[in-house]
Amino acid sequence: MNSNNQRVCYGLMSLPMWAVMLAQFFSAFGDNVLFVVAIGLLKAHAQQSLTPWLQEAFVIAFILLAPFVGPFADSLPKGRAMFMANTVKLLGTVFILAGGHTLVGYLVVGVGAAMYSPAKYGILGQMVLPDQLVRANGMLEGSTIAAILLGVVAGGWLADHAMSYALLAVVGTYLLAALINLLIPRLAPEHPLEKINPLAMVGEFGRALVQLARDRDTRFSLIGTSVFWGSGATLRLLLFAWVPVALGVSNNETPSMLMGALSVGIVFGAVLAGALVHLHNINRALLGGVLLGPLVLLLNGITQIPHAALAMALVGICGGFFVIPLNALLQKRGHELVGVGHALAIQNFWDNLGMLLLVGLYMGSSKAGMSVEGSVALFGGVIMVGLTSLAVWRRRSTQA
Repeated sequence: MNSNNQRVCYGLMSLPMWAVMLAQFFSAFGDNVLFVVAIGLLKAHAQQSLTPWLQEAFVIAFILLAPFVGPFADSLPKGRAMFMANTVKLLGTVFILAGGHTLVGYLVVGVGAAMYSPAKYGILGQMVLPDQLVRANGMLEGSTIAAILLGVVAGGWLADHAMSYALLAVVGTYLLAALINLLIPRLAPEHPLEKINPLAMVGEFGRALVQLARDRDTRFSLIGTSVFWGSGATLRLLLFAWVPVALGVSNNETPSMLMGALSVGIVFGAVLAGALVHLHNINRALLGGVLLGPLVLLLNGITQIPHAALAMALVGICGGFFVIPLNALLQKRGHELVGVGHALAIQNFWDNLGMLLLVGLYMGSSKAGMSVEGSVALFGGVIMVGLTSLAVWRRRSTQA
């Protein structure tokens, strides 16, 4: 058996890597079909006002479970941890299918997603060499984005045409993902738990959080990815309000198609990052982050679907180019400092805190009576100021 910290290099195109990518594809596909279908369910029950709470219910699970999911991922073979997480997602979907409230079922799916994330990224650090991490992340993100693209499109169609079959499709998808998880080799746990002590886990999480916050590279990665994913979560919700106003279309398929264009862009951005950005020149990724805010602001001048799709694709390219290298940086430094599972749990905590805050800002602006155009301007401005400030700080800190 491997020692806890031993890396087994299977190679980027090996069967174990394909198993990880396929499992991630089907799990993420189910997540995105369910997201759009859940919005459709709320609309069908005249509960549109609860739509922003879908994202909040999902991220609250990540935030509350952050001290525990890292040790969970590191204490088991990560393929088995992924299997258990997909099973929880499956149970949440079955709850909705059985007539349970959509928000409650979606919260359970969020619990499964919180369990899944440290394992799916942490396993890369055990399977490939450090100089392959950016490419491995790009491959995993490519699988994820392909799933998002197909998932949101399928979810939009199902929500408009075949709602009765949509949840059954999600159940089948999560089941397939769980079965593929069983094909992943049983790698040695990074940090086996001798006993379960919740208070000790919280204390260890706090110490790891402080340790990562003190490190220049991990601090940069945590801030950057939290702004990115908070922005992405808000943009997904904002599209469902913006499309009817700006484009005059009120169905579920059009915003889903635009999310698909965003996903295609992220794939291209990930490919560019894999080719042009490595850990030794990580600051190149800043260009993508700096451009995100201005591109979002351009939405307020768009009235045609093709132009909107192009804008979303450009946002995706910049986002993929920015976030993929930051993920790899966190995995490398996190493995060295606190263990990959702990580092990714802390990243999830910050990413979902960013989602909670930015989605909350959007909800607050809507409740205050701000127009959709005003919300787009506010949202784009916050991204532009936040990521430009981060870029300036990063350049100064690495040149000092």
